[in-house]
Amino acid sequence: MHHPDHQPDGRTHRPAPLGEHLSAPTTRAAMAVQQEALYAAREFLRGQGCTELLPPLVGPVTDPGGRGAKALDVDYYGQPYKLMTSAILYKQASLRGFDRLFYIAPNVRVEPPETAGTGRHLVEFHQIDVELAGATRDDAMEVAAGLLTHVVRHVLDTVPQVLTELGRDPLAFAELLGDKFDTCTHAEAVDRLRGGGHPQSADAEIDWVGEETLSREADRPFFVTDYPKGSRGFYDREDPQRPGVLRNFDLIAHGGFGELVSGSEREVDYATIVTRMRESGENPAKYAWYLTMAREGIPGSAGFGMGVQRLVRFLTGLDALWQVSAYPKLPGVVAP
Repeated sequence: MHHPDHQPDGRTHRPAPLGEHLSAPTTRAAMAVQQEALYAAREFLRGQGCTELLPPLVGPVTDPGGRGAKALDVDYYGQPYKLMTSAILYKQASLRGFDRLFYIAPNVRVEPPETAGTGRHLVEFHQIDVELAGATRDDAMEVAAGLLTHVVRHVLDTVPQVLTELGRDPLAFAELLGDKFDTCTHAEAVDRLRGGGHPQSADAEIDWVGEETLSREADRPFFVTDYPKGSRGFYDREDPQRPGVLRNFDLIAHGGFGELVSGSEREVDYATIVTRMRESGENPAKYAWYLTMAREGIPGSAGFGMGVQRLVRFLTGLDALWQVSAYPKLPGVVAP
């Protein structure tokens, strides 16, 4: 099933009107894959001892985010609340009662309009959000890799005909299922990109072009670890043995599909969190409820978020995230 909007550069046109989009064979196929992926994700995470909670939709503050995305404001009984761009702060708070938990969390991020053509950004999307008390980064990476592997196996077992209709070759997943994922550091990734002529900053996240380049060079998913301090949120724990290096990771899919997962060990020391907030330009006063809980004691943890639409796009091999969303909202485009 070849989508008629496919362009030579791998990008796609905007979605058709909503009714037409919802009735399109490609949309129905993508939703069949999504349903099986979510079933498998819940099955795997419950098997890991995680409790599924329903995430908050609005709050006094949300993940400060990055890369130009903004949160939407909400008038909450006269208080300036935010729609959740990420429920990470609530995941940490929930460790007070649940030592292993997950959400299938809706997120709203007002991405810059120029990201509409990347094929990798939507204003509304979902994440499989996982948090594990007492876990290390390596523990979280192992769960993330196990989750992806389990979902791929389940989808291949249950809806192979749908993948065939979409033109997705099962051999694309052979290396994923056959071996442990490789790992490289952020510094090593920067060196590889610069060696290939891409001017990647050593102090920032891997940019979209660099991420896609690394992704296309790989034959199975791989981890990038040790992002520099300042490139990520205040909640990513700094390595006590290596100042300036964060105990975090991304999981990058092969084939040009890019990042599927971001995660880290979490910073839980109250004074350190406040310092990190100030260093990143955040006002600690906005985070009063979170800092109160940090002062009282939040368990050490590690966790991650896996993008649902990015996962389904990877599984289906489709060109853009809007094709795997029933109700797509592209950055800068007003849509129902």
